[in-house]
Amino acid sequence: MKTGIELVAEEAKISPELEEIIEAYNDTLTNGELANAGAYLALTDDMVSFMGDSWGNDMHLHIWPFALDYLKEIPGDRIKRLTKAAAYIVKEIDRLNKY
Repeated sequence: MKTGIELVAEEAKISPELEEIIEAYNDTLTNGELANAGAYLALTDDMVSFMGDSWGNDMHLHIWPFALDYLKEIPGDRIKRLTKAAAYIVKEIDRLNKY
């Protein structure tokens, strides 16, 4: 079984949807959008439900900074979802380190 670090490193290297987002939004990634996307993906289903109940059914989607076409649901696989979340945050760190 791979460690969390290994899973995240692999995801950050090979994620086609993450690379597609970076390519599509490259010129506008200036306000932590990749980190915000990672934070969104790290939310538990209970938190998303709570936000929907408290703020309105789709208000949680306002946290997702990209077109909804890029939001791929990963139901029932918490490790995969957290791996993707961390990969977005790693890419944000890489972006910040370039400047």
